[in-house]
Amino acid sequence: MSTTLAPIKDSRRSIRSGRFLFAWAFALLILIPITDTRRPSPQEAYEHAHQLFVRGDLIGSEMEARRGFDRFQRSDPISARKFQVLQARILIWQGKSKNALELMAHAPSTNDNDATIERLTLEGTANTYLSQYSVAGQKFEEALRLCDPPVFASCGEALVARGVLALDQERAGDARQLFLSVLSLSRMHRDQRTEVLALLNLGWTAIQTEHFDEAVDWLQSGYRIAVASGWEARVENLLGNLGWAYWGLGDKERALQMFLDAQQRAEKIGDYRMEIIWTSGAGYAYRDQDDYARAADVHRKSLDLATKINSPKDVINSLEDLAYTDIMAGRLDDAGASLDKLTEMVRGNRLDELYVMLAEGEIAAARRDDDQAEKLFHIVEGDKASQISMRMGAEHQLARLYEAQGRAGAAEKTYRIALATFEAARSEINNETSKLPFLANATPIYDDYIHFLVTLGRAEEALAAADQSRARTLAQGLGLNTGKPSMKPAALRAADAARKTGSTVLFYWLGKQQSYLWAISEKKTSLFALPPQREIAPVIERHHRALLEPALGRGTNNPDGAALYRMLVEPAAAFIAPGGKVVVVCDGPLSLLNFESLIAPGTSPAAGPHFWIEDANVISAPSLYMLAAARPPAASGEKLLLMGDAISPNPDYPELPMARAEMQQIGKHFAPAAETVYARAEANSSAYLKSSLRDYAYIHFVAHGVASRTEPLESAIVLSRSGTAEDSFKLHAREIIEHPIDARLVTISACYGGGTRSYAGEGLVGLSWAFLRAGAHNVIGALWEASDDSTPQLMDKLYAGLADGMSPGAALRQAKLSLLHSEGRFREPFYWAPFQIYTGL
Repeated sequence: MSTTLAPIKDSRRSIRSGRFLFAWAFALLILIPITDTRRPSPQEAYEHAHQLFVRGDLIGSEMEARRGFDRFQRSDPISARKFQVLQARILIWQGKSKNALELMAHAPSTNDNDATIERLTLEGTANTYLSQYSVAGQKFEEALRLCDPPVFASCGEALVARGVLALDQERAGDARQLFLSVLSLSRMHRDQRTEVLALLNLGWTAIQTEHFDEAVDWLQSGYRIAVASGWEARVENLLGNLGWAYWGLGDKERALQMFLDAQQRAEKIGDYRMEIIWTSGAGYAYRDQDDYARAADVHRKSLDLATKINSPKDVINSLEDLAYTDIMAGRLDDAGASLDKLTEMVRGNRLDELYVMLAEGEIAAARRDDDQAEKLFHIVEGDKASQISMRMGAEHQLARLYEAQGRAGAAEKTYRIALATFEAARSEINNETSKLPFLANATPIYDDYIHFLVTLGRAEEALAAADQSRARTLAQGLGLNTGKPSMKPAALRAADAARKTGSTVLFYWLGKQQSYLWAISEKKTSLFALPPQREIAPVIERHHRALLEPALGRGTNNPDGAALYRMLVEPAAAFIAPGGKVVVVCDGPLSLLNFESLIAPGTSPAAGPHFWIEDANVISAPSLYMLAAARPPAASGEKLLLMGDAISPNPDYPELPMARAEMQQIGKHFAPAAETVYARAEANSSAYLKSSLRDYAYIHFVAHGVASRTEPLESAIVLSRSGTAEDSFKLHAREIIEHPIDARLVTISACYGGGTRSYAGEGLVGLSWAFLRAGAHNVIGALWEASDDSTPQLMDKLYAGLADGMSPGAALRQAKLSLLHSEGRFREPFYWAPFQIYTGL
């Protein structure tokens, strides 16, 4: 059964037409000014109904519009027409375009050009959604002919609507130009409502063309305006679209949060069309978590709602979603039944046809109808209408098919083609934040390819492929890897990394079906099979929770710590010399694990179970490539930049009582002339950013830390305020990476300095990653909230070791052992284990 993700394009297809409709319908609701009066005149009654619409109360607005029409249809037909048009807008918003057209067919005529443009644009929009493209185009052309002289509001609507039609007809370039024109006009007229509309559509156009980082930029710009203006309906749509943009970038966790938020907002206001779309997005996220039952339930809910509102396109999209979920769950007959319904429904829409072919190919492959499967995959791969993600999906499936047939040469070639397709997509991403999650889109391909190479007995090439996926953004940002990654055997590089660091390297790959550990020494590399990620991850989580409860005094009585040692370390124990240095290259949830806290068995009755830190000096590294490329720091001398003991910026970040003592303990290990100390009000982000950072061999922060899980580069060190801006007290990770350093060691004596979010390939991303990216050779960061009581003692021992000539890793280990071997509560790993050292260059 296929284990690949649904192609990125397909995972967004379920919202294509719906999103266009929303964006267009939204144009209609934003262009009439809102007033707040209770006078019972026709105009004031209309304004009240329209205000409800703008605020997202579709049900209340529809009731007021219906009431207004009934009230004024005899006494004031022109005003009654306005209420009828508002009803039509609401129907289009809800996906009931046929009903909207029927309603407008009975609307009274008018000689008002502006009103006529509005009606024609509404009719064109409804026909666009019903795929009556010829009729829709005629309506828009009629509307635009009346724009002489142009009336910005109504003519802007027509321009947007024509752009939506172009996008629905796969003419993204034409659509983009129209939306850019509307954006320019809206800014010229200082009309922020229309500006947000243009940004919304530009964002969706970028999603359609798989320029996801560009989409994020457009949509976030619109989101900021909408939030500041209190336009709740707009916020809903922008959130959902941002969800699809982040989904395309591989950031599935953030996407799910946005889908759920947007879905709840849509349900609350009765926005049925968007409820279908955002619910479908959540279904993709559940499917990505292998929760196929929940995903199928969500897609059935979308299908039922689409059927209820008689929305053919949403019915198609929901059937496609359900079919793919059934394929991944192994329910091939159910999937086939959905595809049979779709065949006629999608005829004439090439993108939909290709999606159905890809799904049919997967069913054929699962049923071992190899010839049919290969034929269908080749069609999808070679069709000009296929987007990058669809081609990548077809190539991945072809590689799996050839592998199952025993055609190793063809399989390897096609795996490489699929990865090259991924690289082409990744190369178009310019934003560093967007690059971080993108590798998740290729993880299933890497996983299958690595397993394929291992089964052929080519373990070193499998290691090369695994290492190729590691620290890509980090290495490229440091200028170490500007070209395409090499797929050559990693034997020389692995041995170089072990030799250069004087260590045994433990390199991990956590796979869906099988995980692997490569144990690497200067002379030998050995491969060990491990359980799949789904079996390892829960044990890591339980072990982590146990470490955060020091009051229970478990010590070495932690069964999960012992189980993790047996799974992850014991297979390679023969490679590790007593007290030797071990460099760990982690993967996935292993990035959140402190290996030193694992429980090693006793070697004799006198030496019982003990923490692994007693046996090894453990350091984390991002990749073999970066270890082999490591160079000594260029910074001369022993200069220290020390910042901390900041003035509390607000009650959320109280002053640290022991900060001054910790800074004094650190300072005594350096000559006064070699220290630059910023404390209290001087300890602020401006002081750091303006310093000659490349001159310092050591940089140390004694402060609070903030880790952002959804946006790791928004993680920050909390210092004193440096300006009037609300967050002027934060030194953000995104600022850190923009200011190069060459420090031998950066120490973040703060909570969550390591980060809380692990990205495929990049590992744990947060403050530690940011300092590595800026050029630090070693970084010490905390995996959880560090104790203000024990940290000064640990840091004093750390710098004493450094003064004695120890390496940063050895000095940190010695400091930790001093706490472990002490009397009292500091012996618990809660106090010494959060600090982890990461080595980079």
